[in-house]
Amino acid sequence: MTQARDIRLAALPVLAIAAIGWWITADRMQGMDMGPGTDLGSLGWFTGVWVTMMPAMMLPSLAPKATVPFAAGFLAPWLAAGVVAYVLVQGVRSLDPAFLAWDEGGRYIAGGVIAVAAAWELTPAKHACLRHCREARVPEISASREVRDGVVEGAFCIGCCWALMAALFALGVMSVTWMVVIAALIAIEKLWPSERLAEGATVVVLLALAIGVAFFPGQLPGLTVPMSEPMSMTMAM
Repeated sequence: MTQARDIRLAALPVLAIAAIGWWITADRMQGMDMGPGTDLGSLGWFTGVWVTMMPAMMLPSLAPKATVPFAAGFLAPWLAAGVVAYVLVQGVRSLDPAFLAWDEGGRYIAGGVIAVAAAWELTPAKHACLRHCREARVPEISASREVRDGVVEGAFCIGCCWALMAALFALGVMSVTWMVVIAALIAIEKLWPSERLAEGATVVVLLALAIGVAFFPGQLPGLTVPMSEPMSMTMAM
């Protein structure tokens, strides 16, 4: 009982960091949602946004088994992943491929990215990473060990959630609405008692979103439909 109470108390600062991340992210993203193909801006600006997005989205599902040093280590791989995503997206965007425009093939590519995310949910690699993420963890005494364990957990989390983050790019990476949806799916997968039911629910939601983006974008609640901007980021992801 005492150990469980200590774990809950240790989680409070992590939840506070997540709440601050949501507040800052919502404030910075006002008016920034341009839907699929949103311009990422400069690397410095995007990194600043990403650094607040990741605590907001990832730490709530991590809080039951995390301390602040652990969370810091956990977020380091996600920061690196964000930089890699930026480079890929901007690299494709610089080519300015016309067929990625929304009124050409953009919406089908965006829908395809989300469908790939749904397919990833059914792979053995996804199952292995998710199983690791769901394992209970007792905080260590050493802060340095906490950070190291957090880095390892963050790497497994990328293996588990990279496709969901790709789906976020396909829906609109600067949309707080879609951030909430993807963060909810991540939390359900990691915290819902039944792993299979959680994965199944995620697959259903992603497939519904893929169909909506590709074939009924104007009727999909929460989706900002681009005018005719290149879908470079969804292609890259």
